[in-house]
Amino acid sequence: MIPVDTSAADSAVFAGNRAQGAVRFDVRAVDGATRRGQLHESGSLRVRFPSPEQQGLSAVLVNTAGGVAGGDRFGIDIAVGEGARLTLTTAAAEKVYRSHGPAAQIDIALQVAEGGHLSWLPQETILFDQARVERRIDIDLASGASLLLCESVIFGRSAMGETMRSGRFLDRWRLRVGGKLVYAETVRLDGEIGALLRRPAVAKGGVAIGTALIAPGDAALVERLREDAESFGAEVGITAWNGIAMARFCAQDAARLRADMMAVLRRAAGRALPRLWLS
Repeated sequence: MIPVDTSAADSAVFAGNRAQGAVRFDVRAVDGATRRGQLHESGSLRVRFPSPEQQGLSAVLVNTAGGVAGGDRFGIDIAVGEGARLTLTTAAAEKVYRSHGPAAQIDIALQVAEGGHLSWLPQETILFDQARVERRIDIDLASGASLLLCESVIFGRSAMGETMRSGRFLDRWRLRVGGKLVYAETVRLDGEIGALLRRPAVAKGGVAIGTALIAPGDAALVERLREDAESFGAEVGITAWNGIAMARFCAQDAARLRADMMAVLRRAAGRALPRLWLS
């Protein structure tokens, strides 16, 4: 019997079942209010603008694929024009499922022009055991622009009795202000992630981590954010340097992380959070 090599066919079937999605849009200030400009959607990514506001605009990203799996590719490109204000969140927490093949790829590009403001406030990213994902976030702010950005990652749904033992999580961030690189970070957790998270220098057993990035930010902002420190249920570190402020979160579960993140974001934003955060 002549052996048949089915690897090429299997690869083609795998590729044909991968989700791809892209969203690209801009918002502009028109007569003192923010209005949507051009919008492009493809694949499984959608964006909706549910609640008009007096000055700013709210947007909600939706992934109709129902989650992220190995080999999926998603791209998000958002531009906030001069004097425009945009608050963006997601319809639900994003789930990244296990993969025995390639990692999922998520590329995010955010641009904010002079006098513009972007609040990038997605709900949590949940990694299942053996999930593999690589994400890239590139942010370009004009010198007079402002940013409030948060990202939270949950390693396994502990409330469901789930743990993440192994996988791959690569997260690359770059922030430029006025064309100058002011913040660069790459987080890489690969292989036995569960064991890595138990190390004191990594997460000391925590399974929920988050970052809030605020630009511009200074010592006065840091003091204001620290006013809730006694009520924090997780480990929270807040600092400012290079014209930006940052809060880091590490918690034993997603609920404590979200509560602390919301407290910091409320003080940083000076306004209510998206209603989807409260549901």
